[in-house]
Parts: sequence; C-alpha cells; structure tokens
Amino acid sequence: MEQAQVLSTTDLKIPCANLLGVGIHAVDMARAISLIEDALVCRGKCYVCATGVHGVMEANRDGELKSILNKSFLTVPDGKPTVWVGRIEGKAGIGHVGGPELMLEMCRVSQDKGYTHFLYGGKPGVAPALEAALQHRFPGIKIVGSYTPPFRALNPQEEAELDQTVQEAAPDIFWVGISTPKQEKFMFEYLPKLNTKMMIGVGAAFDFHSGKVKFAPLWMRESGLAWIYRLSQDPRRLWKRYLFNIPRFVWAITLQLLGLRSYPLERWAGVETPFVNSKACGPSKVADSIK
Repeated sequence: MEQAQVLSTTDLKIPCANLLGVGIHAVDMARAISLIEDALVCRGKCYVCATGVHGVMEANRDGELKSILNKSFLTVPDGKPTVWVGRIEGKAGIGHVGGPELMLEMCRVSQDKGYTHFLYGGKPGVAPALEAALQHRFPGIKIVGSYTPPFRALNPQEEAELDQTVQEAAPDIFWVGISTPKQEKFMFEYLPKLNTKMMIGVGAAFDFHSGKVKFAPLWMRESGLAWIYRLSQDPRRLWKRYLFNIPRFVWAITLQLLGLRSYPLERWAGVETPFVNSKACGPSKVADSIK
C-alpha cells in the first residue's frame, strides 16, 4: 500500500475565526459544500465538525475536544454567535453553516453527484425514520446503511459489527449524530478504522430531520434565539447546557474581543489534520481547487 500523505491545515489557507481558542473556519454554506466536494473527489479521509457555543464551551473544559476541533478538515460555524464573532474579527466570508442545514444541502447535491451516505446515531428507530424522510425529500439519494449505537462506548463485538457493516457499504459520507463531545471524539477515533471517505458530525440533525424534534421558527434562528425554542422542547436535558454555557460564553468572548484575555489559536501551529490523501491528489491540488 502506498504511503499516504497528510494534508495540514496550513496547506488549505482557509481563514479561521478564534472563539476562545477554537478555530472556526470562515466559510458560508456554499464554500463549505465546495470544500467538502473537493475532499471527496480527492479520495481523502477527513472529518468535519459543526460547532457553536456549546461546542466552544465544552472545548474550553476539555483539552482533547479542543484539539480534535482544531485538527479537523473543516470546523464550520453552527449558530449565529459564531458568525457574529467571526465578523467582529474581520472574517467577512463567514456565514451560518448549521449541522442540520449542511446535511440537507449535501443530500440535495448528492441527487446529481451520486454520493453515498451512512447514518450513525440517534435513539432506536430514529435512523430508519431519518432514512425514510431523506429518501422522500431527495428521491434517488443513496443511503447505503445505518447503525444505532448504544449510549456508551462500543464494545469489541459492536465495533466488529460496525466495521463489517461499513466495510461492505463503503459510504462516501458517514453522518454522525450523537451530540458533542461524543461525536467529535468518535470521528477522531474511528475515521482511520472505517471504510469511509468522510465523517461529518451534525448533532441534533437526526432528530430534526426524522421529525422527532421541531425546528425553531426562522425568525428565532436568524436572531440567534433558536436555543430558547430548543430549551422549551427538552428543558430537563438542556437547561444546564444553555443557562450555564451562554452567560459564560458571553463573558469570556467579551474579554477576548476587548483584548483583556488571550486564547491562543493552535490551529496554525504546525498541527496535522486527519485528512489523508493519495499522492495523486496532494495539498497543492486541493489548495488550488478551493481558491
């Protein structure tokens, strides 16, 4: 087997916003889709994270998660606050790229391009409902398998079962919907092990698109208030996340933007991203394709 080449984040030269030391790529939906398609064409292995306030705050308590986010092929701005901070930092090209919206857009693109999909996550019954919903919404989409994991780490037997299932399915995109930080850690660990080109963590997208959870009204999403709507639907599970994380985020990001506290962004410190290329499609070619 030929030696794989690892593409570093510096090769891509994608501007990043700094949110408390977490690098959020300054992309909008169109740019994100273009980058993802370029990665698929180059036959690489990489993972994409959709990160908002919750992910940023979790990363500030969990150094492993921060490292995983900062080593991704893409960490897209999931939520209006990430976009607002990016624009304050001068990243004019940044726009909202929510995990649920990203999933729908890639499924739409796949109708013409033929990309294949695997669904990993959700409670029992959610993945089949999601598959049916996506096939109804995007006729002809190729969903080649799904797996509902337990609410714990996979045991050796489950790992073997998943490996065999994915080996046979060989999906282009492996969607992960098991919430932050579990999904990011899963992608980082299992991307090298499973027969897929790309993993994308989309959190609650499984619940939204299967009909289990309702989307917030558009005006709430546009004004950064979608969290209030989500909290009203599942207060027992989400109240700590929102009522603790949001005030702490506002305080910390205000100090950062005022220059009163520094959060070094390690994304550009020579770290390597788990994007593995064949020699036929090295960093220069990928970089050229996304300029």
